[in-house]
Amino acid sequence: MDLLSPLLLIMLMLSSGPKMHECARIFTIINNCKETVWPGITPGDNFNGGGFELKSRQSIVFQAPVGWSGRIWGRTGCKFDKNGNGPCQTGDCDNTLKCNGGGKTPASLSEFTLATLDFYDVSLVDGFNLPLSVTPVNGKGNCSMASCDSDLRKICPSELAFKANGKVVACRSACDVFNTDEYCCKGIYGNPAVCQPTYYSKKFKSACPTAYSYAYDDPTSIFTCSGADYVITFCAVRNQPVCTYHDHKLVCSNKANSLNPLLGRWWSAMLALLLMANLWIIL
Repeated sequence: MDLLSPLLLIMLMLSSGPKMHECARIFTIINNCKETVWPGITPGDNFNGGGFELKSRQSIVFQAPVGWSGRIWGRTGCKFDKNGNGPCQTGDCDNTLKCNGGGKTPASLSEFTLATLDFYDVSLVDGFNLPLSVTPVNGKGNCSMASCDSDLRKICPSELAFKANGKVVACRSACDVFNTDEYCCKGIYGNPAVCQPTYYSKKFKSACPTAYSYAYDDPTSIFTCSGADYVITFCAVRNQPVCTYHDHKLVCSNKANSLNPLLGRWWSAMLALLLMANLWIIL
């Protein structure tokens, strides 16, 4: 059996679909976790209303227009009824499947502002609940990967631990726990000259050097790229290839600034089979 045939088939299936709008950004959201994740997106008009279920190893593709500015995060331990109502252990947004506002802390966040020059980051300012990465593909400029691919739940200080049924399911921020001006960068600490890294933010930064660890952690945590598509991965493995569908082509990146054609690689056939089973496209 020709191992490339599943890939060619999926490309033909995708190329016959709706045409991408010019200037739109393609967002591929991947759940690489062992558990189901319920992504939350705000504003969510371009993202299935702001929330949906994503089972382990599933992916879903959306497009968002230039001008969109928002957040994407993962919710865990959710129990929704047939009407989409119910709580989540972490990242909850008002007990609803489709989020109309931000998620409850603690939660790992990816943040985007799409313009001629896009800005994006991964933030732990509101705490941590899942490893999370943002990889730009097809862009021009710096286009570095923003990520926190370490599981901070395993090294979370006991005073920041957020537990459910006796298990640490998330790690709170020091601001969330202690609510002081120093930890929250407010009051007399409300400017970058005064608000400096703390013991807790340094611990986060050491584990996740390209993620925001506190409010004024800009120099090493905010990234820019022009005309890119974005792959958001929950529980990403470091240096794991990621792929996006762009201009009727499936294109992959091994590193933040390195594109590779999917054809000709052993894992490409495996990914194609996975896509055929698990990829949803909403355009």
